[in-house]
Amino acid sequence: MTRIDLVKAIYERVGFSKNESASIVKMVFETIKGTLGKGENIKISGFGNFNIREKRERIGRNPQTKEAMTISARRVLTFRPSPVLRNKVKGGL
Repeated sequence: MTRIDLVKAIYERVGFSKNESASIVKMVFETIKGTLGKGENIKISGFGNFNIREKRERIGRNPQTKEAMTISARRVLTFRPSPVLRNKVKGGL
């Protein structure tokens, strides 16, 4: 599913114009990106959780040369689906 598909779904189901639907989708994604960018977690009931994790610096290994190298500290985004979403995917949509 793409952003355009989301716009079409809102347009068809809710009845907003395509411009209004596109604005809503854009606003939702901008809000999500801004919140995650500040390091805050997002919980969408019935869908799942977006979490920011801090990873420490660590020693890794180049798989081709087997040479040890330092992997820098970083923030990573993780997603955990809710049980509702997990069961929906397991059972088929």
